[in-house]
Amino acid sequence: MKLYPDSAAVQLEFDKIKTLLHEKCRSEYAKNKAASLRIHTRKDFIDRELKQSHEFKQLLQNGIYFPTDYILNLNKELRLLSIEGAVLTGEQLVSFRKLAISIENIFRWFDAEKRIAYEGLLLVIEGTYYEKAILHYINDVIDDIGVVKDNASEELYTIRMSLYRKRNELRRVFDKIVGKLNKLGYLSDIEESFMNGRRVVAVFSEQKRTVKGILYGESDSRKTAFIEPEETIELNNQVFELENSESKEVYRILKELTKKLSAYTSLLTTYHSIVGEYDFIQAKALFANDIKGEYPVVMDKAHIHLVQAYHPLLYLYNQRSSKSTIPVTITLDQNNRILVISGPNAGGKTVTMKTVGLLQMMVQSGLLVPVHPSSEFGIFKQLLIHIGDTQSLEFELSTYSSHLLSMKHFMETCNGKTLFFIDELGSGSDPNLGGSFAEVILEELARKHAFGIVTTHYLNLKVMANKTPGIINGAMAFDEKKLLPLYKLIIGKPGSSYTFAIAERIGLEKRLIERARKLVDEDHFSLDKLLNRTEQDLHQVEQKQKELNHLLKENDRLKKEMESLINKEKHHQQVEILKQQNKVTEDRIAYLKDMERKLKQIVFDWRKAENSDDKKELMKGMQSLLFKQKEKQHAEKVKSKISSKYEEVGGDITPGVKVLMRQNHKVGEVKEIRGKKAIVQLGIIPITVDITDLIVVRDKVAASPQ
Repeated sequence: MKLYPDSAAVQLEFDKIKTLLHEKCRSEYAKNKAASLRIHTRKDFIDRELKQSHEFKQLLQNGIYFPTDYILNLNKELRLLSIEGAVLTGEQLVSFRKLAISIENIFRWFDAEKRIAYEGLLLVIEGTYYEKAILHYINDVIDDIGVVKDNASEELYTIRMSLYRKRNELRRVFDKIVGKLNKLGYLSDIEESFMNGRRVVAVFSEQKRTVKGILYGESDSRKTAFIEPEETIELNNQVFELENSESKEVYRILKELTKKLSAYTSLLTTYHSIVGEYDFIQAKALFANDIKGEYPVVMDKAHIHLVQAYHPLLYLYNQRSSKSTIPVTITLDQNNRILVISGPNAGGKTVTMKTVGLLQMMVQSGLLVPVHPSSEFGIFKQLLIHIGDTQSLEFELSTYSSHLLSMKHFMETCNGKTLFFIDELGSGSDPNLGGSFAEVILEELARKHAFGIVTTHYLNLKVMANKTPGIINGAMAFDEKKLLPLYKLIIGKPGSSYTFAIAERIGLEKRLIERARKLVDEDHFSLDKLLNRTEQDLHQVEQKQKELNHLLKENDRLKKEMESLINKEKHHQQVEILKQQNKVTEDRIAYLKDMERKLKQIVFDWRKAENSDDKKELMKGMQSLLFKQKEKQHAEKVKSKISSKYEEVGGDITPGVKVLMRQNHKVGEVKEIRGKKAIVQLGIIPITVDITDLIVVRDKVAASPQ
């Protein structure tokens, strides 16, 4: 992306974003990439880097491990490896081992499922492979701390075994000499030391001619002399020769191993880049977590649709200060390409403009941004800004001259892929003349289909935006009662500058304010006052709308609760019905099981019966069982029918009352009492019944409808 002027990235504070990202990086590769962060104009590059950042952010949020354990900066070692005849040290080879282990772990991490779930991260290792031989070569020669192993070669093994035996022999002889000299009282407090790599005894200077051997020197105080005993000279020589042979063999082995690894220089360089690339992606994910960054939609055209967008640096600052940040929602498309923002000073116009510009640069750099995920970003090929005082002493340009020079560059270079930001268009000159030039500039930018945001206090630009296709008004909200900015952008209407309201807020004398009002052109003042009143009315409407939405949500909540209660009651009733049905069914099953058991017993007894009398008795029992049950069922039906028409009331049996006969469940009327019996009229037939077999009843009265 082309930037104008050269300081555009600094003015939009993109350099601070790079610094914060740089702090998240651990490897030199990632730090260099953060310092020189590129702003892409190709959609495939942007999509790839955004997807990688988003996938790593998901890993962090879900606590999923990714193998980025080792921090490796091997640029120097890789250059050395590419030089013929170079020899790597044990420590350097340990670093290459860590690199090989990291790559091995990364390749193993991408199993079949992760290859599908994390396609963006998989792209980093696409086109390369894991070479087992590298780790195999190093492990055969170098141990965990970088020392060449004894079995790296047969020659080295033989040398070290001989060296081990000679050192033990030397130690025994030397200890014997020290013990002897110590008994004689010749040794100083130090007793022994090393000089030029050879083991020597420390004796008092007056005894230095008594002890046979080679004198290596004396202490600074001249009280102690260092002597290699005569008995250990040959052994020391042999140890020295073996140590020299060991060094030569180790050097030969390291040189041979370096030569083997040099064949994989290109592959190891690729591995180093892969580890650094994952470190850089992790840094972007960590930074996204800090600013609540999301993965927006990217479109390959000039387009901006920001939903609940935050300025990332302002968000971090307010978060540290425990303050809330007001988000902004803006849409610029082919129908409305230029937004003219008006409103009071310190109301958030410039911050809003910088938010859009900074987020656009971040997205085209592959960084997740603090917006709602439904936000849409287009791709722009150049970004032009004019913010603040650009007066130039070097070229002897005034503020307005410098402003016009920038506007000239804007009009000459902008096109349909340009995104521009102009703060206080037309400022620095006579309001009428500056306003006229501002209209011409805005018309030219609109004619060239450029996208951008302009801030202004000029009324003529506010009027122009309402009638010019492709240009729309916007205003920063202001609470006139509290005389405080609300930092909220309202699209579709111009805003007042609240000049007099702000003057009252800072405590300017009322007589001066009134004097200024009288000096203002009446039409100009009326329009500003109309904008002021319109903005406040809109603010009140928004408050009422919020209250109405709250009430609607509360109504929906109560409705859902009522429906839930009704559903619970219906469910309870259905459960009770099922319980009653289950009870009847259980009684029926119990009756049938009992009947089955009795009939089986009768059949069993029938087979055992030996004479006809016994069989007749069994037949009578079966008939009694079956027919009495039928009678019982019939009686139950009759009883149920009587219960639906009559209800028992009890009381004395007297002529004229209705009674129920227990035996046959018939209802009749008592005509006469004869001692312990009663004459009951059943239809046209009178019958005599014991009083004890009668129950007084009465007709049931139908319940009146409510």
